[in-house]
Amino acid sequence: MMKPTLTVDALPFAFELPPGRTALIVIDMQRDFIEPGGFGAALGNDVSLLQSAIEPTRALLQAWRERGWPVVHTREGHAPDLHDCPPAKRERGKPGLRIGDAGPMGRLLVRGEPGHDIVPALAPLPGEVLIDKPGKGAFYGTALHEALQVRGVTHLVFAGVTTEVCVQTTMREANDRGYDGLLVDEATQSYFPEFKAATLSMVTAQGGIVGWVASLAAVLAAVHPQA
Repeated sequence: MMKPTLTVDALPFAFELPPGRTALIVIDMQRDFIEPGGFGAALGNDVSLLQSAIEPTRALLQAWRERGWPVVHTREGHAPDLHDCPPAKRERGKPGLRIGDAGPMGRLLVRGEPGHDIVPALAPLPGEVLIDKPGKGAFYGTALHEALQVRGVTHLVFAGVTTEVCVQTTMREANDRGYDGLLVDEATQSYFPEFKAATLSMVTAQGGIVGWVASLAAVLAAVHPQA
């Protein structure tokens, strides 16, 4: 018997969350973006701004894990020989260090290096999907769509960093593939607060042209209706 759909108080209007068919997608909560000495810091960013998304994301993970609902983690990074990192990506801008260069946590954005790991507080558990992606969007060059289809997923709840880059890109990719997506406000962050605010507005504009946005409290209230 199909479980009744849960309703999340969201913008631009309520988000219908089908239990068991809604995956939590945690985007790029990696040491390279969140901790000092990683790629984010090499770009000149204040990485401490992203740390506020850790605890809200952990609360979402706990809720999904308690119910046995699908969980997906993504990591952005490249092969050690950088064959999957186009020059246009590696050479852009004037960072202190570039992708593949050696930093305090190993080579930046290279798979297998310490900085590529997800922060310990949000480490994947056995059985959860882990997607290594070479680009900003989690569907590009990966088997994410197939992994979701096998699990019968139709709806996605998003957390992660950064809001305006990898999170928004993945939401747009998901929208084009027929998924309904909800972004949890407190569980996403940017190095630029104004970019996060603009992204939330873009996602929900024009009747939710990209998707929905809700607070952590609203999501947890729907998931824990007795609370």
